[in-house]
Amino acid sequence: MLDDVLEGFEPSPQIVSMMAGTRPAAVLGIDIGTSGVRASLFDDRGKEIEGAAVRLQRSTLDDVALINADEGLELVSQTIDALLRKTELLTTAINLISISCFWHSLVGVDADDRATTPVFTWVNNQATAAAAELRRFFDEPKIHARTGCRFHPSYWPAKLIWLRSEQPEAFAATTRWLSFGELLVLRLFGETAASVSMASGTGLLNQHSCDWDLDLIKSLGIDRNTLPEIADTNTNFHGLTENFAERWPQLAEARAFPPIGDGAANAIGSGCLTTDRIALMVGTSGAMRVLYKGEPPHELPPELWCYRADKSRVVVGGALSDGGNLYRWLSESLLPNDDTESIEKSLGLLPPDAHGLTILPFWSGERSTGWSLDARGVISGLGHKTQPIEILQAGMEAVAYRFALIARALAPFAPGAAIVASGTSLRFSSVWTQMIADVLGVPISLSDASEASTRGAALLALEAAGKIQNIETSNTTRESAGTTFAPDLTRHARYQAGLERQQRFYKQVIGEA
Repeated sequence: MLDDVLEGFEPSPQIVSMMAGTRPAAVLGIDIGTSGVRASLFDDRGKEIEGAAVRLQRSTLDDVALINADEGLELVSQTIDALLRKTELLTTAINLISISCFWHSLVGVDADDRATTPVFTWVNNQATAAAAELRRFFDEPKIHARTGCRFHPSYWPAKLIWLRSEQPEAFAATTRWLSFGELLVLRLFGETAASVSMASGTGLLNQHSCDWDLDLIKSLGIDRNTLPEIADTNTNFHGLTENFAERWPQLAEARAFPPIGDGAANAIGSGCLTTDRIALMVGTSGAMRVLYKGEPPHELPPELWCYRADKSRVVVGGALSDGGNLYRWLSESLLPNDDTESIEKSLGLLPPDAHGLTILPFWSGERSTGWSLDARGVISGLGHKTQPIEILQAGMEAVAYRFALIARALAPFAPGAAIVASGTSLRFSSVWTQMIADVLGVPISLSDASEASTRGAALLALEAAGKIQNIETSNTTRESAGTTFAPDLTRHARYQAGLERQQRFYKQVIGEA
């Protein structure tokens, strides 16, 4: 795998300059997603070093709901291997490690720090019945106001209740519950702690106190000692465990900061740090978020969640479980012989919402805005004349409609905000980016940052290390807005009818949100 990544590599001018000692690397940035891992080098101002980046995909994307812990850790290790080999002539040691990791994962470890369970990701819906039971037992709006999270199988409360009932042996063998990010740090450094950011996505953190919600934990029957410690603002880890110290001598002096949630990192890396910008991301899944310094809202709309980037920065938004994963499923199932370029060209020739189809894009279930526990994908309106490319188009439009609903709920938190988009799916489909702009009826600027989440985590680490005084005012933070997609208002009007039709269909099939 590494040979494939490194084949034909030639160092960029930036790397050559670094080899000569004129531009030292400062940060190794790692972004861990459900579909793969990316690693990049950044200078001490948060600029990615040209050519110093690698990405490794998971060997299979058929099921990312459960990830083998050891296989996941090895993929991260191989990605670091690939990057360090790619830049092995660097003479300056890397001194900081930043990590962005997918939110909401859960894995148990025993007294010897061995995994007792697979890594349960946000996609996993095995705890659906447990989430429904929690909704019956608790006053969900009150819990939502404190934790920023609804009761849903993607969060820890339902997962832990389900594990205790359905996997009692694994539950009993577990001495600590961690996210994948904390498990990675534990394996690399022999100790770990949860950042406020990662903890905020569990459904167990009080967003106002930035500590575990003890009343909820007690009511759930969860032992506080099985939850990770919440990291202080200056917490960092130094000194790799023996095996990794031998494997990566270049990281001998590196300090690692606790991983942060990929959504918070994405907003920061896209330059969205105040309420005048909304970050829109379409990768495997999708999300819209507004990040700002201040306190979390005391009243949170039921459509949205509230997490944190750190103790001073709040993230309010909504998330879709289907984004690029739905595009991939539809294109591979319906157009297996067409390449991305030909598909993009065909999509660009189609008129908006002219296919007669209505799709509920819940192949992986629903989070925002309805949080239905039973929602699944539905296609209505198929006929003998329906073309495969039209079904793909309708699926992409359906995702855009869900973003429009999130945007409506977010409007009071960021009135008149500009939208900055990022994510692999949008970078490779200008048609989809334009489609979302047309549905929303506002311009969308596509971020220049190739991987916003990796960059965001690096910037936050540099601020924590004192290399950047303040990411809100740093010159490098806001350099990411690129190509702007202006909405076509004629298409916008057509899409409003499509959105209303989808909402009527949602109520018929799923019911009131």
